[in-house]
Amino acid sequence: MPRVVIFMGSASDEGTMRECSNLLNDLGVEHVFTISSAHRTPERTAKLVAEYEADGCQVFICAAGLAAHLAGAVAAKTVRPVLGVPLTGSPLGGMDALLSTVQMPPGFPVGTLALDKVGARNAAWLAAQILALHDEELAGRIREARAGFKDAVEKAAAAL
Repeated sequence: MPRVVIFMGSASDEGTMRECSNLLNDLGVEHVFTISSAHRTPERTAKLVAEYEADGCQVFICAAGLAAHLAGAVAAKTVRPVLGVPLTGSPLGGMDALLSTVQMPPGFPVGTLALDKVGARNAAWLAAQILALHDEELAGRIREARAGFKDAVEKAAAAL
């Protein structure tokens, strides 16, 4: 049973969102990594949201560029948390995707992360933190990872 579903708007987003999937793997979070488009396949998107929710999905992560309506389309179909990763892909440098993801109507929020790979990684971290509210083992793995970050900074400072 996937606890997290990662939706990408197109196959070209895989390189960026692989960061999210890899981090969820590292944290031991079961997830699905798939493609669905708010515009090209709206019926598929709605069907997948319903199916994954029925299977126990607890958090949806959606990545899209340009108009970036994928996260909003998913938020319209579920009461589970939806995290949006805006992707660069236009002459506007991702600002269009950022605004499309963050500007949701009241009652249909999307937790919006940073652009591209940083956003992809932080979406995985935030999804894991949401799941860790009811999973102490996962919370422990997050704490261990953060301790590793601290150690890396201290080692780098000592090496100066």
